Amino acid sequence: MPIHSNHQVEIALAGMRFHVCVGVLPHERELPQPLEVDLTVRWQSAGADVLDYRDLYAAASDTIATGPLLHIEAVAESLAARVLAMDGVSWCRVVVRKPHVMLAGPLLHAHVAVERTRD
Repeated sequence: MPIHSNHQVEIALAGMRFHVCVGVLPHERELPQPLEVDLTVRWQSAGADVLDYRDLYAAASDTIATGPLLHIEAVAESLAARVLAMDGVSWCRVVVRKPHVMLAGPLLHAHVAVERTRD
């Protein structure tokens, strides 16, 4: 069934996981660690057109592959800019989680979340 052209659809890819060198500390630049990404977009459908999940995943993967990754804030901003450039995407939320953060106490993860709209 085609989606009506006046409907906005929210699409999410949750828990994408990549293994990369990310961070500013020497060991973070040498040893890959997990980086998790959630991506949610609002997309204005155009008739029977769809926004392919593979394109969203590729945007995340390509953003992370650009390296070197120093700050997860920059990863989130770059991914947001990339998906907002896709046809029909009007809004996005990107969450980038870094599970292995060396701090003095227990921590599940550090994360950065950005929300952006198309200008």
